[in-house]
Amino acid sequence: MAGLNVSFAFFVSIVAICEVVRQISKRFIPLGVYRCLAEELASSLQLCTCCLELRMLVELGPWGGGFGPDVTLTLLFLLFLVHGFSFGGASGNPMVSLQEFLIMESSFMATTVKILAQFAGMEAGRIFTKLLWSWELTDLHLIQNLMAFDCSSSIQTSLSQGIYVEGGCSFFFHLVALKFQHNHVLYRVPVVALLVTVLAYTAGLSTGAFYNPALATAVTFHCSGNTLQEYIQVYWLGPLTGMLIALLLFQGNIPRLFQKNLLYNQRSKYKTPKVKAVSVPAAVVKQIGESSQEEQQRARPRAE
Repeated sequence: MAGLNVSFAFFVSIVAICEVVRQISKRFIPLGVYRCLAEELASSLQLCTCCLELRMLVELGPWGGGFGPDVTLTLLFLLFLVHGFSFGGASGNPMVSLQEFLIMESSFMATTVKILAQFAGMEAGRIFTKLLWSWELTDLHLIQNLMAFDCSSSIQTSLSQGIYVEGGCSFFFHLVALKFQHNHVLYRVPVVALLVTVLAYTAGLSTGAFYNPALATAVTFHCSGNTLQEYIQVYWLGPLTGMLIALLLFQGNIPRLFQKNLLYNQRSKYKTPKVKAVSVPAAVVKQIGESSQEEQQRARPRAE
């Protein structure tokens, strides 16, 4: 369990360091630059380093550390709780940034900067994690450091099935994220963390369940077993397709591309109240008419 304790200390340290970077950046740089660049950069680095360390525990833990999937899945859930509460407005996922652009919540320039920052943060996280493994603080790190130079692809299924798996994970992730986007963070973050854990449990053995192009690029693109074109099809085009289908199903349209709603009827927000016809007895109508005639006759002498 010593290796697990060191990994836990690593998780706490990297989250603390990234949070310090976020707080310092927020004070000294403009808010727009912070949200598009610094926040995404720090959050992507945090996401990548934690993912790589957790992936090592998943692969080596059962026979090298004496713990099974129950421990790693619990850690995954806790980590995404921490990510959800600490990321702020960042996502660390290019598909989320692209989705914000398509629903017109972000400009083209801001989206481009966010995506570049995410890829840069992921690559920085990969380099930092490899540096940590080179210190060989535990036996697990020693083994992982030896294996890092000859890693294997995360795609453990056929190419077409891999695309479906990543696209399906992306679809469910974005659909749930859209559904709970306006809920309070105390409700939204646990739901997303639970969904990520379930997707990792069901699809992790097939493709790694990344549904995040930047994370997949940093973690598995350099590994042998598949070509660059195959990696792009599974880890870029698959999540992109899933995100577009989820957005179209949730809203009925893609505002940046077309405004017409293809799935749902547009109803007015304000409904016109229905007036119920009331029948008036004939005697009452006759009495009202006689009263008005009497008032007109009284008014004539005064006018003369």
